[in-house]
This record gives sequence, C-alpha cells and structure tokens, in this order.
Amino acid sequence: MHLPVTRRLAVSAALLSLLAATAPAAAAHAAPSALTAAGGPGAPPAHADPEALIRALRQTTDAGAPGAMARYTGPGGVLSKAVGVRDRSSGAAMDTRARFRIGSVSKTFSAVVLLQLVAEKKIALDAPVNRYLPGLLPDDRITVRHLLNHRSGLADYTNTMFERTVPGFEAVRDKVFSYRELVELSLAEPRTTEPGAAYKYSNTNFVVVGMLIEKATGRPVAEEYQRRVIKPLKLRDTSYVHPRTAVRGLHARGYLHPDEAGAPLVDSTEQTASWAQTAGAVISSPADLNTFVSALLGGRLLSPRLLDAMLATSPTDGTNTRHYGLGLRRYDLSCGTSVYGHTGTVQGYYTYAFATRDGRRSLAAMANTSNRGTANTALGGTLEAAFCGGRTAPATARGFTVAPAPAEMDLPERRAR
Repeated sequence: MHLPVTRRLAVSAALLSLLAATAPAAAAHAAPSALTAAGGPGAPPAHADPEALIRALRQTTDAGAPGAMARYTGPGGVLSKAVGVRDRSSGAAMDTRARFRIGSVSKTFSAVVLLQLVAEKKIALDAPVNRYLPGLLPDDRITVRHLLNHRSGLADYTNTMFERTVPGFEAVRDKVFSYRELVELSLAEPRTTEPGAAYKYSNTNFVVVGMLIEKATGRPVAEEYQRRVIKPLKLRDTSYVHPRTAVRGLHARGYLHPDEAGAPLVDSTEQTASWAQTAGAVISSPADLNTFVSALLGGRLLSPRLLDAMLATSPTDGTNTRHYGLGLRRYDLSCGTSVYGHTGTVQGYYTYAFATRDGRRSLAAMANTSNRGTANTALGGTLEAAFCGGRTAPATARGFTVAPAPAEMDLPERRAR
C-alpha cells in the first residue's frame, strides 16, 4: 500500500516473528500450475514468484492471522497458495475456494454500477448529490464525483462507531440500519474538508452512492449488483446478502482482534454488515475477485471514457506511491509496475484485489483477521510477490526507506501496539 512491501517485510521479519505465538501453525495449500516467464531484459517478470507469495502469507499468519491465502492469474495460468486455518474450532485448512467478506472492495462494485448509470445519463458525475437526493446533504457543492474519490468532506461515522473495536462491533453485529441513519451519524460529526479540497477516506461516501443507485434505478442495490456485474461476469461465489448474516457454502471464518493486547480473538463471521452496506457488505471468493478486477481493467464493464475517469488518480499520501481514483486505488510497486483495485477491511477479514492496467494479471489475497495492522501490511507483500515476481528495486533507487510502514486502512485500527 504500499511502499515496496516485500522489502519492508524482509527487514521486519524479526519483529513479526515475535507475534507468531498468537497464530496457529501455517501449512501450504494448493500447488501452483506451471507459469511461463515473459518480458524483456530488465522488465518486471510476467509471473508471480511462488516462494515470495508463500513467504508473504506466512508472515501474515506470523503477525496474528489464523490463515491467509492468495490467488494469482496471468498469461501462464493460475497460482494459488494458502497457509493456516479457515476455522479455528475445526482446524480446517485455509482454502482458496472459500468465500469471505470483502469489505471495502465492495466500493469498486458500487462505483462500477454508478458509473454505468452515468453512461446511461441517469446521473451526472459533476452534478450536486442534492439534485438526486434533495436535502440529504448540508452542502450543495458536494458532487457525485466527490463521493467516488473521497473528497466530499463527509465524516466517516465508523470512527466513532468503532472507537472501541469489539464493543463497537457487538453493538451493531445484528443491527439493521437504513442508509439515512448512517448518513445522519456522519452529519452529527464535523466535516473533514471543504468539498473537493482534499482526499479523506470515508465510508459515508459509498453509503450515499448506494442511495443514488437505488434512487436512479428504482431497484434494490442487490439487484443492480446482480444484473450489472455478478450475472454478466458469471461470479458464482459473489453475493450481497444484507441484512442476512450467514456466509453460505465453503467459507473462511473471520476473527477480530480486540484492542487489549493478549485478549482472545472474537469470531466475527456472522453479522448483518448493515453498518457498511454499499461501502463494504459484498461477499466473494478469490476466483471471483480475480475475474472482477481483470474484467474491469480489461474494459468489459465500462466504456473507455468512464474507465479512464475511474483511473484518473491522485496521491493519497506523501509517498506518491498510493493513489485513489473513482472507487479504485492505484499502487506503484517497487519494480515499476502499477496495479489497480481496492483493499478491504471488515471485522475478521483483510482483502486485496488488484490487477495490472490491461487486466491480464490479477491478484486476490485475504487474511481472516482484522484490527491487526501488522498482518494487513504483511498481506500486502503478496502484491510484490505477484506483480514483481519477488523482485524489488534497491531501497535507494526510488528513495524508499526500509522501515516497515503500516498499510492503508479502510476502518479505524484501535489495537494497542
């Protein structure tokens, strides 16, 4: 998220190993298919590095995740790896076929649906949100585009909701919110910026996106996901079941780290995810996420004009390696490759779903824990392993430091360090 993550992780391996006692023993799963090498001299490898991939996953479990997995697709085939367990009670091994809650990767699904409505001229990107939802927001300057690129200035209600991680989660685990209730929670807080002035990540933005989708179509957002994305791409494991609580079929259970060091993990698998809705309530699998991000970057879901608009990113921090467009992140990796997609955090799960600009190479990775920033950063090492073939540039070549840096978070992290 990332600075040259694999390099940082190598330097911080000793630190991560101190956390290994909190994780079950890791075991490799699913051998890779044969992958072909490509690219000219000096070019980043066109295939993933299996050893680097498994190393990043093991560092993730060493950092406190019960299990972790990654699935890479490229011109040479599919590479799947998993370590640890998907169910601590049964001891069932992590399985790359398993479903899980993808958290804020849902935002990219929501952005695609909204941009399709822009193509149909049902919504205009630079129109005020209040044109479509009269009186909802306190400022007519907030546009649809500001929602998608997190420049609305609307406060993120999850900062207060999850100020205490486990009590906050338990208070909303079975609760069903309306969109408007969530927006009202945001509006009770001071706004963070003037509209358009600066990037400030907020789940509120994509709650309002859900409202816009339902207002423009007259149908529930679940039907629009199904009609516009899930069915056309034949995503067999992807669903939006809000407010039902179960994850159907083969799935990985999610485990939430409490704020108090040493406290037992909380099984957070069953929840309504109503606090997130169109900001984070989609369920999917690695294969489906590979298909989704590859199809999006490959031009199968949006016109070239709107895909270009989605990919028009601006920096989100001082490293100039992390960027955000319209419901889409861009990370510039140490080998010079840029990848596009989204990260996801929901109680018990961290997710990465990214692809190269042409959509030909994609990675989906998941760890079944959250509120554990070191595990999220370690999982980010799968990006370097997949898209740089385990190769990283020297630290001095691009001005990077070798000290570990925390991953970007889609939810507040409260764990005591």
